[in-house]
Amino acid sequence: MNDPIADMLTRIRNATTVGKDEVFVPYSNIKLKIAQVLKAEGYLLDVEKQEGPSGEKIRLQLKYNDKESVISKLERVSKPGRRVYAKRTALPRVLEGMGILIISTSQGIMTDHQAREKKLGGEIICKIW
Repeated sequence: MNDPIADMLTRIRNATTVGKDEVFVPYSNIKLKIAQVLKAEGYLLDVEKQEGPSGEKIRLQLKYNDKESVISKLERVSKPGRRVYAKRTALPRVLEGMGILIISTSQGIMTDHQAREKKLGGEIICKIW
């Protein structure tokens, strides 16, 4: 697998399209941090690391409003073949602030709102709205 973060986002996108309540993704620290940011921003109900016979996994409980997914769109921005970085002054806004960017900074994974508060730039991982 060349891009495990894109795989995680695709699994979430596919599960919300079909209406599943939860989805499992292979464990890694960065995927766990991204999932925790999504939970903190209200896009997921719960995030849990689980140990299983086939290795560690992350269980993501998806959130719905009236059978409609809270997540309208997930889009990977920075890819292994083309990294996208932004200075703190040039962080783009998603839908005039209605969506979020998840950014990898020197102080960890955070949203664009948190990065602006802390005056940090970094690698733009994905857009969610």
